[in-house]
Amino acid sequence: MSTAVKDLIAWQKAMDLVELVYRFTAKLPKEELYGLTSQMRRSAVSIASNIAEGQGRNSKGEFYQFLGNARGSIEELRTQVLIAQRLRFVLDPEVQKVLEQVERVARLVNGLMQAVKPKVLRATAGE
Repeated sequence: MSTAVKDLIAWQKAMDLVELVYRFTAKLPKEELYGLTSQMRRSAVSIASNIAEGQGRNSKGEFYQFLGNARGSIEELRTQVLIAQRLRFVLDPEVQKVLEQVERVARLVNGLMQAVKPKVLRATAGE
């Protein structure tokens, strides 16, 4: 792959999400530092990290696999944000802001997955 990871909009927005999640989790109760705070931060970092690692791999198939891992981390993060909301650790407008950024990143990762989907998978999917 010739594209540098810094050129990928999905990675750029995932990095923005990491910053947002760190600010968001700073508002969680201190007793959640090793629980929900840590989980949410690791999920957010995992999204950007998987995009970067996949982009640095040797094949579209490997890139696709790492994007799938990023998508899994997106769903983890989405769930964790909703848990924080249900436990009333954060205000709804703050939750909405994070969920909107999560959704932006999810759409970009999904689009990137379609762009790099290996030909074998396309044939299997009937494309």
